[in-house]
Amino acid sequence: MRRFLNAYGLLAAGLLGVEVLLAQCVHDRFIRPYVGDFLVVIFLYCLVQSIGRRPLNRVLAGVLLFSYLVEIGQYFHLVAHLGLGHSRVARLVLGSAFSWGDMLAYTLGALLVLAAERRRRL
Repeated sequence: MRRFLNAYGLLAAGLLGVEVLLAQCVHDRFIRPYVGDFLVVIFLYCLVQSIGRRPLNRVLAGVLLFSYLVEIGQYFHLVAHLGLGHSRVARLVLGSAFSWGDMLAYTLGALLVLAAERRRRL
């Protein structure tokens, strides 16, 4: 049985803590929306890798695709269509407003993971 608490698990836990702090304590127009989206891709990658090591490119592509799909869901007002517009948690997790800046933040987060993993493997 693989252990969850490995380096990726610890990174995921730390990033989740940062994300929660950003969501609760930061209410600006840059750090919370863009840095939070940048970090969420890294968090999701670490979370998946903590469960069991998978190929870098597959995991990163899956995480990035998932992030893009969540953002596209925002474009189509998915939270409202699901009847969850009243739920603060749903609006926080799924978001409520599409932004090309968010798509860029997801992409930059994925590029940082790619660069870090390639450097680590040298």
